[in-house]
Amino acid sequence: MPLVEVSNAGFGYNGRAIFKNINLEVREGEVFCIVGPNGCGKTTFLDCLLGLLKLDQGDILLGGRNIKTIRPPDVAKVLAYVPQSHQKTFPYTVMEIVLMGRASYTGIFSSPSPADISIAEEALAIVGLQEYRNRPYTQLSGGEGQLVMIARALAQKTPVIIMDEPTAHLDFKHELTVLETMVQLVRNTGKSVIMATHFPNHAFYFENNDVPTSVALMDKLTFSVIGRPGEVLSEKNLKSLYRINARVVSYQLDHNTEVKQIIPISTLYSKESERVN
Repeated sequence: MPLVEVSNAGFGYNGRAIFKNINLEVREGEVFCIVGPNGCGKTTFLDCLLGLLKLDQGDILLGGRNIKTIRPPDVAKVLAYVPQSHQKTFPYTVMEIVLMGRASYTGIFSSPSPADISIAEEALAIVGLQEYRNRPYTQLSGGEGQLVMIARALAQKTPVIIMDEPTAHLDFKHELTVLETMVQLVRNTGKSVIMATHFPNHAFYFENNDVPTSVALMDKLTFSVIGRPGEVLSEKNLKSLYRINARVVSYQLDHNTEVKQIIPISTLYSKESERVN
């Protein structure tokens, strides 16, 4: 049975469709990447998955149960969320931020139990931030803060983590650190990740690291194509989706490892595109 199943999903604001006719299945131990240009509806779709917005049509099933029948605290025991960015308003410690992931397991007026604290410690260890447990969250870099958000999601002990542009605003090193952490999570814990991203190379990164990966191209209000990165992220599809010229290249790292990457060349409207074509 799929952990998450979406059938014929549609949503709009004030009569204007944001997305429609979306279908997907996500099973244990895989990454599902949603790729598309700005404004195509990726974040709105994730908000519907999380139960923050209600679909106009279609259904979302979590472990076979319709999300319409599940209480929000119980949804939080199936789906954890890592936002694109997080406002660092109050100087909570890193440990306090991670313990917020235990909210659905504690009462309104309850304090975290020793078991909750142990789970939070374990989550910090997974992302390599044990030594930061008492540091004010407001003093962390963007990359460190994003790892704390992942630790908070891990503390929820959910089978699925939803991520919205998890590497936005990060430098090369911290972007790679986040991606490496995601690979280890899927491999070592069997968790599944549903991830919206502006960077199609992220899907290739997971596939290059032998993580079961699907990618959906979100275009014209729906998923125009779904499949494995090596099948879906073609030069033809990238040209149609982003209106760019690009090349998909392969590089042999060693006898056993070949990696694929997308190299953007030009927009379809530049003078360079005339030479490429």
